[in-house]
Amino acid sequence: MYKVHKKLGLNNLWTKKGGIGLFTCLFLFFLFGLTDPNFRLIVTKPDNVPIVGLLFLVFFFLWFSMKQAWDNDRRTDEGKLPQEAEDSKEKILVWPDLVYIEFIALLLCAALIIFWAIALNAPIEEPANPAVSPNPSKAPWYFLGLQEMLVYFDPWLAGVIFPTVIMIGFMAIPFIDNNPKGTGYYTFKERKMAISIFMFLWLVLWIFLISTGTFLRGPNWNFFGPFEYWDPHKLEALTNINLSEYVYMIWQNRSLPDNILLREMWGFLALGAYFGGMPLFLALTFFRGIFKKLGVLRYSVFSFLLLMAMFLPIKMFLRWAFNIKYIVAIPEFFFNI
Repeated sequence: MYKVHKKLGLNNLWTKKGGIGLFTCLFLFFLFGLTDPNFRLIVTKPDNVPIVGLLFLVFFFLWFSMKQAWDNDRRTDEGKLPQEAEDSKEKILVWPDLVYIEFIALLLCAALIIFWAIALNAPIEEPANPAVSPNPSKAPWYFLGLQEMLVYFDPWLAGVIFPTVIMIGFMAIPFIDNNPKGTGYYTFKERKMAISIFMFLWLVLWIFLISTGTFLRGPNWNFFGPFEYWDPHKLEALTNINLSEYVYMIWQNRSLPDNILLREMWGFLALGAYFGGMPLFLALTFFRGIFKKLGVLRYSVFSFLLLMAMFLPIKMFLRWAFNIKYIVAIPEFFFNI
């Protein structure tokens, strides 16, 4: 991953010029987007303003942490100690140095909150009416990722299994990648596997889903472009079908078998190949070094968590590209994947 970063020139993003360019592009996108009335209506809604700030903060702290990591990697390549090792030698008094900085930060945050309270109306609506539901009816921003998952999975997967796997995946990173290096200082070169997994879980499975649910999901939970009018009467000309219907009714041009196991055989085979065969294939090819480093047990846990995390974007792609709703569909027993 480190060599890929350098080969593709992505390391240039983690410089001052790269940061300025990144934030300039993000700022110009929102600035020119505000000239569109539909985009302006979405991003200036009091509920959505914090999400806009969240995006800027995510980009800033991602850039800032990666910049420090690449600066330290450059120093270690030159035979120097990380910047944190030199900073630890410098002693700073709590009073007045630290207290002054914290007091200034307190004043700035208080001023921001006061301005926010004056400039934006509180996103408080009228008392709930069970006879009239808002359209779209959205969960709080921190649950929008789960609500977006419900488009692609049943509640037992989207609301229980996947959040559990994401949390376990975050907690398991230090135990799976028990590299003693990279402790106490920023680095990418020495902890590239742990950082890459964290970035995928955080940016793709959390921030991306929250942003999609906030800005791109409108009435009836239909998908709208960022500059598209949210038409409550929009009808999606989509026919979602299951994998078994693809195999039997489209490819083989026959009716579905009555036997459940025979009908869903191809879905079970696909899942078995994905969760059973893919770890072995990766261990023999792309993850050969990781397999030798982790061993059988830790590699098994690592590959399972990784494949579970990848299952969500794969299912999203199958829905968008082929309109596949379920890989395994057994509604008789409320079991759908």
